[in-house]
Amino acid sequence: MFNTIEIDRNNLTIMGVKFSDLKTLESTASALGSNMFEGFNPTPKGVEIIRDYVTGKISLTELVAFAKQKAYV
Repeated sequence: MFNTIEIDRNNLTIMGVKFSDLKTLESTASALGSNMFEGFNPTPKGVEIIRDYVTGKISLTELVAFAKQKAYV
């Protein structure tokens, strides 16, 4: 069974998290979909973390640290 998430391409949001452009939103949505296929249940905080990784605001090392801390909950 698959869960759905709210993606609003007109307002550039995923689960209410704002994006600066459509390309970043779509890249993040793709990453979320891949992770959801593996069992990840996204939260707005998780969407923010993945967005920040996709845009280069945080590094892979920081992403892994957030995952280990379960900061996405």
